[in-house]
Amino acid sequence: MQEEKVLFVATVCLPVKEGKVLLGMKTRKIGMGCWNGYGGGVEDGETILESAIRELEEESGLKAKIENLEKVAIVDFHNEKSDGSMFVSRVHFFLVKDWKGEPKETEDGAMITPTFFNFTDLPYDKMMPADREFFPYILSGKKVLVESHYTPFQKELKREVKIQEVEELPED
Repeated sequence: MQEEKVLFVATVCLPVKEGKVLLGMKTRKIGMGCWNGYGGGVEDGETILESAIRELEEESGLKAKIENLEKVAIVDFHNEKSDGSMFVSRVHFFLVKDWKGEPKETEDGAMITPTFFNFTDLPYDKMMPADREFFPYILSGKKVLVESHYTPFQKELKREVKIQEVEELPED
């Protein structure tokens, strides 16, 4: 078994209000054609929290403050490439309970159709397979560490998703 390193650190924000979560339809890259939270890669010189705030605004038009973010998960996505090599993305998930602005599509069309879904009626059949496993935990207020393993193109899970509930999550 080859050693895997985290090659990519990213954030995802999930705006929540009154038992609903805001998701957008992703039109590019990993998760294309799936409902997803708002996020992306952490840039050089940027903290994870700064990245979360920036990505939320870039992808949804919503402005939030760092104190309005609640980290609810760290997910290691082990992704197999079509050539058999692996890459790992570590994604920090945040609930956002207060923000300014109205949700909108990105200008480049990467995230479209911002929609609030009831926690109890999420479009799991049109979400990334691992999201179906851990979203119920994080939307119910639990904090989790998650490991998922995807086949090439991230359409199917290679094995069962591991979910560990924790009291606190590390900052990085």
